Amino acid sequence: QVQLVESGGGLVQPGGSLRLSCAAFGFTVSRYFMNWYRQAPGKERELVAAISSNGGSTNYADSVKDRFTISRDNAKKTAYLQMNSLKPEDTAVYYCNAEWRLYGYNYWGQGTQVTVSS
Repeated sequence: QVQLVESGGGLVQPGGSLRLSCAAFGFTVSRYFMNWYRQAPGKERELVAAISSNGGSTNYADSVKDRFTISRDNAKKTAYLQMNSLKPEDTAVYYCNAEWRLYGYNYWGQGTQVTVSS
């Protein structure tokens, strides 16, 4: 059964850090781009960070550059999002996404809540 399971969300004060994890089950994750999206209340879902299938290329939204780092461990079938210097505007539900562009396969996790507040 194909599944993406996120963990690591929670409540953190401004300036703090969190590390999100996304564990993949039921497919060959090394063939997939891994992406992190987020959706804040009343806003559209936005792409936060992306990493290529072998980890050699990454991309970030301007709003998180130099603060967030995406990484992956294909042996563990897991992707990560290290979030530093968190701001209240980073508050959102964060979703893991796996994408195999060549064949149009696209899987989503259930999301994990990140709340940045004092």
